Amino acid sequence: MSALAERLDSLMSEALHPVLEESAERRNRFISENLRRVFIQIYRIVGNVDDAQDLTQEAFIKALQREDQLKDAQKAAHWLSRIATNTAIDFLRRHGRVSFCDVDELAEPLCSPASESPEQVLLRSERQAYLEGGLQRLTERERAALVLRDLEGLPAEEVARRLNCSKATVRSHIANARIKFRRYMERRQV
Repeated sequence: MSALAERLDSLMSEALHPVLEESAERRNRFISENLRRVFIQIYRIVGNVDDAQDLTQEAFIKALQREDQLKDAQKAAHWLSRIATNTAIDFLRRHGRVSFCDVDELAEPLCSPASESPEQVLLRSERQAYLEGGLQRLTERERAALVLRDLEGLPAEEVARRLNCSKATVRSHIANARIKFRRYMERRQV
């Protein structure tokens, strides 16, 4: 009986090997195509590199547990974005606070192509620091709404669904965030 079971296992392994290989290739491609974007999206919401790294991993684990969703790349990317946003927002709710670090810590490993001159790296770093300074002045909800609406380009209805609030509340968060950001920019220019 055990010889029959071994033979069946062997036949199934041979039959499933190409399927499993294709599945692993699809997962790896999905991760490599979306990793940087998801990390930046989560980082913009939580404002901490270490937390963003952990939450990015958590978002991919959640997504890969439902591998059947990965067949259509465009839908999968959108679906992953929703998972990432919800993961970051859940984290903020659980911890009730946000810690920040300098965006400069991100500049070299994530964004610096080898072809950039030191001046270009410095200018990009300064722009990132400037943006981060403005985002730090916002509440968690304002920051999440602004990032999802203005940086990710999601419609207000989608932002409301992700933040679990009404469209009017989203519009209020975005308006408040923009006012705070505008004031921040005006003070920096003086």
